[in-house]
Amino acid sequence: MSKRNRQKQAAPQPSHAVTRDSGKRWMTPTLDSFANFEARVGIGTNNQSAASTYTFDFISRNRVQMEAMYRSSWIVGAVVDCIAEDMTRAGITINSDLSPEDGKKLDQSFASLGIWDGLSDNGKWARLYGGSLAVMLIDGQQMNTPLNIDSIGEGQFKGLLILDRWLVQPTLNDLVSDFGPDMGMPKFYDVVADSMALKRQRIHYSRVLRMDGVTLPYWQRIAENLWGQSVIERLFDRLVAFDSTTQGTAQLVYKAHLRTYGVENLRDIIAMGGPALEGLIKQIEMIRRFQSNEGITLMDSKDTFNTHQYAFSGLRDVLLQIGEQLSGAAETPLTRLFGQSPGGLNSDGDGQMKQYHEGINAKQERRMRRGLTLLIEVMARSVLGKPMPEGWSFVFNSLQKMNDSEKADIGQKTTAAVLDAYDAGLIDQATALKELKQSSEVTGLFSNVTDDLIKDAENAPPKITQVDPAAANAGPEGQEQRQPGEQSQGGAKLQPLAA
Repeated sequence: MSKRNRQKQAAPQPSHAVTRDSGKRWMTPTLDSFANFEARVGIGTNNQSAASTYTFDFISRNRVQMEAMYRSSWIVGAVVDCIAEDMTRAGITINSDLSPEDGKKLDQSFASLGIWDGLSDNGKWARLYGGSLAVMLIDGQQMNTPLNIDSIGEGQFKGLLILDRWLVQPTLNDLVSDFGPDMGMPKFYDVVADSMALKRQRIHYSRVLRMDGVTLPYWQRIAENLWGQSVIERLFDRLVAFDSTTQGTAQLVYKAHLRTYGVENLRDIIAMGGPALEGLIKQIEMIRRFQSNEGITLMDSKDTFNTHQYAFSGLRDVLLQIGEQLSGAAETPLTRLFGQSPGGLNSDGDGQMKQYHEGINAKQERRMRRGLTLLIEVMARSVLGKPMPEGWSFVFNSLQKMNDSEKADIGQKTTAAVLDAYDAGLIDQATALKELKQSSEVTGLFSNVTDDLIKDAENAPPKITQVDPAAANAGPEGQEQRQPGEQSQGGAKLQPLAA
């Protein structure tokens, strides 16, 4: 076989080639998308769909429009606020070796310094404008210097100052060059003169907790001065469709009951004007005045009077479908966004809310964990006067609230676990009381365990035990047999003395 023939056989078949499959049926491979040029079906076949495209709608850059939408549209307000508030509503649980007293101080400082309110506002303005900063206010330190956590003294942290993207100007020509998650981000943020605080000051990036709205690809971040995109920009078309539909439906109410009155030679009366037209107007006014459910309509025998009613069937389904599209675009279920129960047979909304809570947790982990970790380290040095213990961590509390049955079940299991540890001698009475009191925040049980009761347990003398000679015998395999709560010493069983 010649080289030319081998090349001809090895050449790939064109996309329009006709081949046979295993069933000996003729089949024609198609291109990447389906198109029928004879029927004008598909993209690129000279139909209306072929003219469709996507364009940029840079409404994130229009601050005034964003603020007008946020102030005047309750839907926009709900889209912006719901997720930001839910990300900070339940708080966190810190797992560490801190004493209960220090843990309580740290929890109280979150409330006294307004940390959750500040983080919620930071999330709101990030979602509305596309970016926002929570500046850590540390007394006695320069804002334009890198943050040195070890230099923070007790009482120096004063809270957070929230500055949205329009109150600061990032240094686009001076970016972070150190390896790490902040590489390529602005190194400094210059506060504008119209800010409520820190006017014309330069803030180092290590002193802020930054949050973006919608994370953009590189060239789009460049177009937005390295900020993100407003969440309103993506759902703008669905928002306009929803408001247009609801407003149009509201206007149909005015046309739900139309009345028409036929007058013979009406054109001639209007053309003549004068007393004839004035008399007609008085007649219509008299009809409007005396017409009611019990009134009588007086008119000429040749005049006609008709009523026309509008049927609103189908509008509910249209509104619901557009509302569901808006709900999906906002990543918020109908029960949270509109405050209404879901429709459909056996639909209680639990599955939607569970999926929504999982989405909230994913946003918390991605957009809040790193900043909160730094913030807790700063607060520990300021509130407790010492750093967090090694190996500490925290989890975001679940938004799903337990019912009474679930609380009782968890309380029973927690109490049994604490008592087992106490009976086995692993913990003392004071520690057991602390564990039970700590669980009261979840279960509602043992909330009356006071600090004085725990202190009395710490100062109480240890249990007095005596040797029970009858119980000193070993088991059948040479092992000592004990009951829970009993301690062994020297091969004898110890039991508490009777009171």
